[in-house]
Amino acid sequence: MVNRCKTHGPYRECVVDVREVDFYEIPARQRIVSNFYRRILIRNTLVTEKPVVLLAEQLSPATVDALGPDFEIRQTDGSDRDQLLTAITDVDAILVRSATQVDAEAIGAASKLKVIARAGVGLDNVDIKAATAAGVMVVNAPTSNIISAAELTVGHILGLARNISAADASMKAGEWKRAEYSGTELYEKTIGIIGLGRIGALVAERLRAFGTDIIAYDPFVTSVRASQLGAQLVDLDELLERSDFVTIHMPRTPDTMGMLNAESFKKMKKTACVVNVARGGLIDEADLDVALRAGEIAGAAVDVFVKEPAKNVPFVGLKNVVATPHLGASTTEAQEKAGIAVARSVRLALEGDLVPDAVNIAGGSIDKDVRPGVPLAEKLGRILTALSKDEALTRVEVKVAGEIATKDVTSLKLSALKGVFTDVVSDKVSYVNAPVIAEQRGVKVELETTAETEYFRNETIVTGTLSTGENIVVGGTVTGPKHILKLTNINGYDFETPITDYMLVLEYEDRPGMIAAMGTLLGTASINIAGMQVSRDENTNRAVSVLALDSAAPAEVIESIKKVVSASRAAHINLAD
Repeated sequence: MVNRCKTHGPYRECVVDVREVDFYEIPARQRIVSNFYRRILIRNTLVTEKPVVLLAEQLSPATVDALGPDFEIRQTDGSDRDQLLTAITDVDAILVRSATQVDAEAIGAASKLKVIARAGVGLDNVDIKAATAAGVMVVNAPTSNIISAAELTVGHILGLARNISAADASMKAGEWKRAEYSGTELYEKTIGIIGLGRIGALVAERLRAFGTDIIAYDPFVTSVRASQLGAQLVDLDELLERSDFVTIHMPRTPDTMGMLNAESFKKMKKTACVVNVARGGLIDEADLDVALRAGEIAGAAVDVFVKEPAKNVPFVGLKNVVATPHLGASTTEAQEKAGIAVARSVRLALEGDLVPDAVNIAGGSIDKDVRPGVPLAEKLGRILTALSKDEALTRVEVKVAGEIATKDVTSLKLSALKGVFTDVVSDKVSYVNAPVIAEQRGVKVELETTAETEYFRNETIVTGTLSTGENIVVGGTVTGPKHILKLTNINGYDFETPITDYMLVLEYEDRPGMIAAMGTLLGTASINIAGMQVSRDENTNRAVSVLALDSAAPAEVIESIKKVVSASRAAHINLAD
């Protein structure tokens, strides 16, 4: 007898011979296999194997509801290392918050793991490199907390203005010191916002209602976009000098760590306060402590710290400081949004579909010939940003040339945009929010395809138009069976050099001794040159050099090289993170 079993949605129709046999004796080709279920009808009994999703921390009921009935749900205490390593061995996906460390050891212990989902924005507790190397997708919820973080920022500014926390503590101590806790109005005060991305924009929107004067510093935002938000773009020094309250919303990169430091506090008003709910380390904690104790600034509100949980941080105990334990995303609404978002991503990933919120790989339905170009496009986007000299972009064009141009290459456009904004905004950039970020910043995005290429089988070229009108062009290709990513073009200068973690790009007038000068300065700084390629324009005698370095080069070393070779452009590109 033959029974026919027809599944639903993405599942295939399969025929299974029902005999007196054990499940594992049936040939694999006769088992009903789908992306969600493996079913077999034996002796009129339906046996179902569902993908296993491990909840390593407490998640809302709405998260489980969003997963639906198609999964086997297991739970464990992810903060207990032994429990985690035991529970993760045979699961298809794991959902975590911030307490579970999904590092290389945990990933190595999970033989079937396909997806790591972080129900939140930060990914400090997930080893993305190890996951990528193991072919495991990492997803998060990049927009889940933006309203909560913006509201906390406004709350901290109000709290500092009216001494709410200190007055409350005084009342609880049985005191009545009304005069001591006299505050100030926000009306007509100047608010300085460093970083006018999604959260910074929401803060600006909310503070306008208080009748404040909003100024902002963000080298990647145009004056038109700032004006739409009711903010005036200024340079950082002017912002520090004019502001009554300074709030920072920048990404944590080597360039932004310690962005507000001793020098910054000396430029601020003695009556000014500073707020950080973005990333720990954007404010130099030791310098902040000194500035507060010396009366260089009036107060601070800090929600994020270099090391968390934060313990024995000196300035936390000061009366003019409001400190909170990383509460930016700690609202019922944000947690529920995050859980539902990553649950949907897990479903997409296990169905083999494109996962918009993947932070390391683009997910399923991408043509196999296009897929190697996804990481290339992202790196080209990051290189473009590094070469833009902190100028705002108004347009990004992604041109795909060659054999793959006949296929769906939308993922390459998304990946390039993800790269363009990765080192610009404070949140994790994904394939779904990159176009939104571009739209919010007034950046026009275009995709062009052509089957014609001059030198390579396939080539991706990313062009950025700056607010100054200048175009920056970066091209690349993928070569060989190992899919080596190579840089092929910078502003019309031709190359064929591998893209490495650390690169230095210099444009200068070609003359004897330039290469030796670069090598000497890098060698003196104990930075090894792994490779170098020079491309020259014979008509203008201009040259562009791309140096592959074994390690990151400090800013002062780059500046020294720039001066010695009289470079018109010097960009240090760090793709290691």
